[in-house]
Amino acid sequence: MGLITGLLTLPIAPVRGVVWVAEKLNDAAERELRDPRVLRTQLAVLNQELEAGDITIEEFEREEERLLDRLHAVRADRVPNDRR
Repeated sequence: MGLITGLLTLPIAPVRGVVWVAEKLNDAAERELRDPRVLRTQLAVLNQELEAGDITIEEFEREEERLLDRLHAVRADRVPNDRR
């Protein structure tokens, strides 16, 4: 980047910084949403909440189904193309 370009784009530097941070946060969130270990941990926590009486069986079943669907989707994405 040249001196003139650097000076002209200096006022938008904070915007570029915010965009970069937002992209990094989005990447981290995507990795967490697709990590089977995180999903299994969430299932374990959900089970503990049910056993402790913090949630009803209906809430448990609804959330368990959602988490299992995500887990199956993650596993299906990791299957090589020749096995689909």
